[in-house]
Amino acid sequence: MNTKASKPHYPILDGLRGVAALLVVAFHIFEAHATSHLDQIINHGYLAVDFFFLLSGFVVSYAYDDRWDKMSIGNFFKRRLIRLQPMVIMGMIIGAVLFYFQDSTALWPTINEVPVWKMLLVMVIGFTLIPVPTSLDIRGWAEMHPLNGPGWSLFYEYIANILYALFVRKFSKIALSLLVFVAACALVHLAVTGPNGDIIGGWSLTPEQMHIGFARMMYPFFAGVLLFRMGKLIKVNNAFFWCSLLVIIALAMPRVGGSAHLWLNGVYDSVVVILFFPVVIFLAASGEIKSKFAGRVCTFFGDISYPIYITHYPIIYIYTAWAVDNKMKLSEAYPVSIVVFLSCVALAYVCLKLYDLPVRRWLNKKVLQKQNNY
Repeated sequence: MNTKASKPHYPILDGLRGVAALLVVAFHIFEAHATSHLDQIINHGYLAVDFFFLLSGFVVSYAYDDRWDKMSIGNFFKRRLIRLQPMVIMGMIIGAVLFYFQDSTALWPTINEVPVWKMLLVMVIGFTLIPVPTSLDIRGWAEMHPLNGPGWSLFYEYIANILYALFVRKFSKIALSLLVFVAACALVHLAVTGPNGDIIGGWSLTPEQMHIGFARMMYPFFAGVLLFRMGKLIKVNNAFFWCSLLVIIALAMPRVGGSAHLWLNGVYDSVVVILFFPVVIFLAASGEIKSKFAGRVCTFFGDISYPIYITHYPIIYIYTAWAVDNKMKLSEAYPVSIVVFLSCVALAYVCLKLYDLPVRRWLNKKVLQKQNNY
């Protein structure tokens, strides 16, 4: 079965994905020193996940909407698995290798009591992204992927891709608009009425957490699909700079409303995800790269964005355990935090060059090209 050749990327969108991924790493480092979400630096860094979902929906629609006359559902799933799954496996392996270095008297005092067979079982299950039951919660945070917490968002990414391939790709613009509107209402309800005044969560198998996970995935992913189908691009100068600045501002914004008015922060989350992020992506997709330097930056950021997102958290577990157990203030820990940040970037780059790219090239050759010959 023949399929169309790969389309060129939107380089600025690639670059923005990298900017958001780097902010996620910084957010998680700062989180180790926060007393609550109210005093967290890069306070809204968690919204990067929603930005990723929106970006993913836009890019998936761009890449595949016009291919369904020559591409089967099975072929689509193979392509998405080849793109995402190798680094899922690597992230779980890194989580397993570093697991016993994450022991913390304050956070995870029983890590060293976990038998190796149980940890390895969790790793193998993690390779599939199937959430583990609570009986296999080897950390104590009730994560669906205890070795690599951010795996939860990839779980919902796969669900979004399945829904797109089976149903939503066939939706008219009107039907898709209705779906997006209903999903937006659900997201606003979650953000404004939630106990913490935000949309943080989605990483557990509990009904409450799964509600958060689906609400955070449904609107942005399918709003991204709708944005691609509706958008008529305009010319935007210096789009990478301005869009990067907008993303940084949105994620770094201090908590809105304080402890007395938690719902105001929920309003902020809703406005950013529902209105602000689509505008940013529209502007970024409309821009052009005119300098070689900017092009290289966008390419580098785009290349490491997914590897850094899916591999950084096992290192963050270690840093968090160290910071909490030793009651380290950020002013005292910043030399270590800088090393941790750079280590996460370096690990992602090594995984990209030595593992992800070679494995994906091999899989594309063995799976997709072989299929195209039939």
